[in-house]
Amino acid sequence: MVGVGRSNVNKAFDSFLKYKILRQGTGKRNMPISVSYFASAVCNTIHWSDPTRDNYFSSRMQYTHQLLIARKFNNDLSLQITPTLVHKNLVPTVKDKNDILAMGFGGRYKLTQRFSINGEYIYVLPNQIYSPYTNSLSLGVDLETGGHVFQLQLTNSTSMLEPGFVTETVGQWKKGGIHFGFNVSRVFTVVDKRAKPED
Repeated sequence: MVGVGRSNVNKAFDSFLKYKILRQGTGKRNMPISVSYFASAVCNTIHWSDPTRDNYFSSRMQYTHQLLIARKFNNDLSLQITPTLVHKNLVPTVKDKNDILAMGFGGRYKLTQRFSINGEYIYVLPNQIYSPYTNSLSLGVDLETGGHVFQLQLTNSTSMLEPGFVTETVGQWKKGGIHFGFNVSRVFTVVDKRAKPED
């Protein structure tokens, strides 16, 4: 999977690649987990806060690498861990690290065939970020209505891009720093591989 996008936060443009390495299966394959590799590049286009200094285009770039390691335990429960590396060409202070390691934990539980609850927590390893950021926590529900999936999310993050919600979350649940997100997704099938050719 490949994609491009734009976010209002920092007026950022991003591109990403996602490649499935292993697929969970039974029988001859007997693979207990699914593993995918995700990589993205983000360019922040917001105006520089200090126009008097030398500002380079490379300073706007941030990169993310993730391994998505998931297991579907049964028809209802799925869990995932996500080792993450975020690289920033420019950081706020000399104490902040350019390379930031984090671990994501996520899960989904289906209450019915069309309704599920979801959660994700991203733990940033200590002594890497000295700016006032906190770990990202998101809770939500998915509602399937035929061909559409409606996703409702509550989170303390404002950014939808990996460098933002992994390393720049400032909201705190205890202090009411919660944001509401809403997505609608639809899958369009161009070629149905399951369809049998006519005789």
